[in-house]
Amino acid sequence: MPEKIIPLTDLRSPAMPVPRELEAPTGLLSDALGRPLHDLRISVTDRCNFRCVYCMPKEVFDKDYAYLPHGELLSFEEITRVARLFIAHGVEKIRLTGGEPLLRKNLERLVGMLRALGTPSGRPLDLTLTTNGSLLARKAQALKDAGLDRVTVSLDALDDTVFRRMNDVDFAVSDVLHGLDAAHAAGLGPIKVNMVVKRGTNEDQILPMARHFKGSPFILRFIEYMDVGASNGWNMDEVIPSAEVVRRIGLELPLAPVAANYSGETAARWRYLDGGGEVGLISSVTQAFCHDCTRLRLSTEGKLYTCLFATRGHDLRVLLRGGRLDAEISGAIAQLWRGRADRYSETRTVDTAGLARGGRKVEMSYIGG
Repeated sequence: MPEKIIPLTDLRSPAMPVPRELEAPTGLLSDALGRPLHDLRISVTDRCNFRCVYCMPKEVFDKDYAYLPHGELLSFEEITRVARLFIAHGVEKIRLTGGEPLLRKNLERLVGMLRALGTPSGRPLDLTLTTNGSLLARKAQALKDAGLDRVTVSLDALDDTVFRRMNDVDFAVSDVLHGLDAAHAAGLGPIKVNMVVKRGTNEDQILPMARHFKGSPFILRFIEYMDVGASNGWNMDEVIPSAEVVRRIGLELPLAPVAANYSGETAARWRYLDGGGEVGLISSVTQAFCHDCTRLRLSTEGKLYTCLFATRGHDLRVLLRGGRLDAEISGAIAQLWRGRADRYSETRTVDTAGLARGGRKVEMSYIGG
């Protein structure tokens, strides 16, 4: 059983230093390994109504778990201010995450505020959201009306018994499927469906999921079970490599590889030879893609994380609430990204057991996937 921990309060997060010399953003910011800043993932809440065994297991996130007080969370106005600064540095895609982001009250108001932001190139901002689908049926149209482009929905099994066991709150598959249909009807798309594959838990759902979503409006993606955080008891033996997933599907539904849509795309694409659409494979464990990672993550209370597997964040909220000018905050962001050299998945060893060298990794439920 995982040890009892409180993973959200990160006392190791230093305030982000402001450089002495400020400069106007050019939109061409690169890190220490030459990777541009393109994607910003914003966690809007640390709460979730699921207790998935690989993310927020009940043994840790029980009824007595202390979530962040509302006053600790970044306001919609603060998030929008930060997003504007990131867009000036080259961000063209913003993904809202959680926890479960649809638990954040009036989230569609934030979507509308972000939608109003322009990019230096004049291209519209790519605005998307990841959800477990539990509230999607009732929220889809409002999100679309506010300006959301598309959604990604987590669904780890088609069999109801397996899915209820994995979400551990007795939530039915049919309700997630209803949410998917509502999102499609509202015009949110393309819609992606993410399945985390864990050996001994849901691997028998690989083919049923492939069969169900083949030929549908939805793009199914299989994700290798990752050692994110410290509460899920990760073990390499529970990882099913993406190559094995492709092999299993291909025996019944022949596949062929497809070129990436863009540089830095996390999922390797495979198409059905009979024209029935495609699937994606996200292989952070066996086929690391750190070399072209363009993502930065903002936690719900204003800490920046330069890697999904980071052991500490960088406190941006203290600048936001400390009277700093936009130019100063922008300079701090640029300085942080230029120093970024993270490539955890490329240097991971099989005996990590869910822990990073030198400290405990931040929980996925805290900064999103």
